[in-house]
Amino acid sequence: MLLNSNKGVIFDLDGVIVDTAKFHFLAWRKLANNLGFDITEAQNEELKGVSRVKSLEKILDWGQVSLTEDKFMEQMALKNDNYLSYISTMTSRDILPGVSKIIEFLMENNVPIALGSASKNARSILEKTDLYRKFDAVVDGNDVSKAKPNPEVFLIAAEKLKVDPQNCIVFEDSQAGVEAANIAGMLSIGIGDAGVLGEANYVFQDFTGIEINFIKNLLEK
Repeated sequence: MLLNSNKGVIFDLDGVIVDTAKFHFLAWRKLANNLGFDITEAQNEELKGVSRVKSLEKILDWGQVSLTEDKFMEQMALKNDNYLSYISTMTSRDILPGVSKIIEFLMENNVPIALGSASKNARSILEKTDLYRKFDAVVDGNDVSKAKPNPEVFLIAAEKLKVDPQNCIVFEDSQAGVEAANIAGMLSIGIGDAGVLGEANYVFQDFTGIEINFIKNLLEK
């Protein structure tokens, strides 16, 4: 039976639908190592939901390295090449546990879904994991000029879904993403560590802990 809902659902990509965070870390770490220093997994956490430009600025600051604009752009391109080589082998098996169940439920009930991601490779990843056609709208790093916690990516997604921001539910794994959803007036569901994502309306360690009835109740409110 279809839900009586005026809601829309927006998913972040990295760390929510697929675990590409590990590939980003490997690519950023390789870049840092080539510049003569190292970065930790704890530092990598600070890069979640942050644009490629801002991420590189942070990393260079950590390593106390200064680059000309040309070298900066060159390093960004190299990082992306390395990242793309890591994700080139992704398939639907890389979708995180429990995600497909939620997406299928939303599709069955005609609840519009969008992707709202800082990643400029989002469309490619959705294609590789056979998810692209399941989304009613995709907004990625190519469509926005402001990084999270600015809510631009989510507001554009809501507009594409033709759903009022206050009727949108956002799944996010980063502090910046949760903040962006909250600023947009959307309901935020954090996926990951409650200690990091405490500002979210709800937090789950992963999608396996989310019951269909929980989603159903949110959609019918």
